[in-house]
Amino acid sequence: MKMLIKNGRVINPSTGLDGVKDILIVDGLIAKVENEITDKADKIIDAGGLWVTPGFIDLHVHFREPGFEHKETIETGSRSAAKGGFTTVCCMPNTEPTIDSKEVVQFVKNRAQEKAIVNILVVGSITKGLQGEKLSDMEDMVETGICAV
Repeated sequence: MKMLIKNGRVINPSTGLDGVKDILIVDGLIAKVENEITDKADKIIDAGGLWVTPGFIDLHVHFREPGFEHKETIETGSRSAAKGGFTTVCCMPNTEPTIDSKEVVQFVKNRAQEKAIVNILVVGSITKGLQGEKLSDMEDMVETGICAV
């Protein structure tokens, strides 16, 4: 599938790009970024007056799952993040149970794989139950895939 984004202000800090451009996307990958692209496309989006940027990363989100799903879930939080332009978020450990063990880390990662529409990274609690008394098993959590404590 070919998608063409026309007339968007393309900003890419890593390359220094900042200007009104067209972007051709072929099978989900960026194929061209040029001043004017005339290729035929299955879908054309007029991004005039809009910004087109790399996805944002939020290093500190409070998705409330597990334990406080009545406030927010991984699914609803990831949808909100995506609407704001975020493609990756780091979930804080103040959940119930606290993200302080490999089992809870794995639960969050599994739920993210099932329900999230953005990349979910898991932050582990440095202490059991966020109590500041007994250290969590960092080695187990690192092996299970936390990104930070």
